[in-house]
Amino acid sequence: MKRRSDSGVVACALIVGISMISGCSGGPFSPKNDTYELTGIPPVSGPSSRGRQIVVTDPTALKSLDSTNIVVRTSPSSIQYLARSQWNDNLPDVIQQSLIEAFVDSKRLGGVGQPGDSIAVDYLVSPTIRAFEVVTGTGGDTAVVEIAVRIVNDRNGVVRATKTFQATAPVRGNTNADFIHALDEANGTVIHDIVAWTLKIV
Repeated sequence: MKRRSDSGVVACALIVGISMISGCSGGPFSPKNDTYELTGIPPVSGPSSRGRQIVVTDPTALKSLDSTNIVVRTSPSSIQYLARSQWNDNLPDVIQQSLIEAFVDSKRLGGVGQPGDSIAVDYLVSPTIRAFEVVTGTGGDTAVVEIAVRIVNDRNGVVRATKTFQATAPVRGNTNADFIHALDEANGTVIHDIVAWTLKIV
């Protein structure tokens, strides 16, 4: 996890299905958001498929997750955004790049790309972000990351395999940096497991 600076508390309530209140939209005198990156991906080992090339497609996600906002769930029907904090890019783009980097770093594939890259594709790895949030509760706050993945044979369109990956991590503290650290930890586990599983499939 990398950050530019630390900050304060959770704000900007959003009830699911209802637009965010105007007071949370910022303005010319709003404080700048701290910007965070996800970096905690353990090294991945697995079967070598040097003759295979894959493309990680653009991840799909609900609108509440398709932004730079960092989500905190306060109840099953309501979320908040972490105040004065943001991801360094829209979350689906962050997840896509995390997966691509993890596949490349594994050195087990002949090529890894994203849509539009000029490579001969054998398989598409298509992620769907189902949860990427800190869940608050009386028993403590917990980061939850859940990503479903579908592997499709690009040559015939046949779905080779599907699986949902989930990981949690406790929030050890009450600062924004503590929230981000827990999300980084849970994400690292999920990305690792997705890559290890994919290497067995392709």
